[in-house]
Amino acid sequence: MPLTPDALIDFLAANGIPATTYSHPPVHTVAESQALRGDIPGAHTKNLFLRDGKKTYFLVTMGEETPVNLKALRGPLGARGSLSFASAEALYEHLGILPGSVSLLAAANDTARLVKVAVDAALLRADAVGCHPLTNARTTVLTPDALRAFFRLTGHEVMELEIEPAAED
Repeated sequence: MPLTPDALIDFLAANGIPATTYSHPPVHTVAESQALRGDIPGAHTKNLFLRDGKKTYFLVTMGEETPVNLKALRGPLGARGSLSFASAEALYEHLGILPGSVSLLAAANDTARLVKVAVDAALLRADAVGCHPLTNARTTVLTPDALRAFFRLTGHEVMELEIEPAAED
């Protein structure tokens, strides 16, 4: 049974992982998040749940303004075959969440550690990172060190990727 958002927040607190959670109307896109988040601090993310040709699953997180280039991610992720977005069914099966709530914190539901986690290294250099706590109606803000502690607890080795941000016009 996947964790609920409240159980995840309790898990963080019980393990001494400092986090602050903010409630807001549900957001489904980066644009909605930008319009509704108000003064929530930290770097904000774009999250992708992908699979390769051999049905290896990847949770990839980058800054919200970072362009998505699946072909360019193949090599750094070690993907075999082409990358595509995984199905909603696979998302729920592996991470216990629904589309619109994809987040680094969903790794807590991957107890079998079947999903490879990759994070844009720029996020891990930010002062803080905002993540959905298994619901798109809240944002939980953690420091990069707190995120690393979370991944140690879940048993996930995080691949740090250097993803180029979008060019300024």
